Amino acid sequence: MTDISEQILLFVISLVANFFSALAGGGAGLIQLPVLIFLGLPFGLALATHKVASVALGVGATIRHLKSGRLERLFALYILATGIPGVVLGASIILHVPERGAQMALGLLTMGLGIYSYISPNLGQILQPRNRHKKGMIYGGLAIFAIGILNGSLTSGTGLFVTIWLIRWFGLDYKTAVAYTLILVGIFWNGSGATALGILGDIYWQWIPVLIIGSLIGGYFGAHMAIIKGNRLIKHSYEVITLLVGISLMIG
Repeated sequence: MTDISEQILLFVISLVANFFSALAGGGAGLIQLPVLIFLGLPFGLALATHKVASVALGVGATIRHLKSGRLERLFALYILATGIPGVVLGASIILHVPERGAQMALGLLTMGLGIYSYISPNLGQILQPRNRHKKGMIYGGLAIFAIGILNGSLTSGTGLFVTIWLIRWFGLDYKTAVAYTLILVGIFWNGSGATALGILGDIYWQWIPVLIIGSLIGGYFGAHMAIIKGNRLIKHSYEVITLLVGISLMIG
């Protein structure tokens, strides 16, 4: 494959993967990471490169979601404070442990999220904030910390866990939950994971520019589609992506 055709392929893959990820609240690694490995990168290098590019997804989605004015600053800081330590911890251990068993378990759990959403037709359709008291915030933060460990250490779809947790525990609707996920997980969690992986391993910088461009554009237009189409489309997209991510993890 020539350099030009390789760059075009990477751009298209990044654009498509991040469009659907912005629409569903996660799952870009379902498409993007296997392609990086297929093109010759070893797993650790591909994962770090994917994490860097995923930050651009968050930036693209942020540009669009900030216009909607749906985010609470203190709640956003809470997600960052509880999640980032887990991300760094997960990134620090993934390069030293076998991941196949964990991927199988994560795949089953991810599919379970999609099935749970499917059999709960009213889930995430109305914004009804809850569990904002002290105990609720502590339990919610512990779960976010655990998801952060998965985000730092495994490959695909952990943003989907954040989305469903924000809906189920804190009573957000899909549109608001996805906005938090894409901005906070996309930029700050993935940025922390990419930094840790870059320090401990390496990043394939030759592919980063085209991946970032595809992620920015895909993230912006995916977020735009989510905002104008509303919770029902996001819910259906979430269910499809979780099933595909789960299957990918189990057979990968």
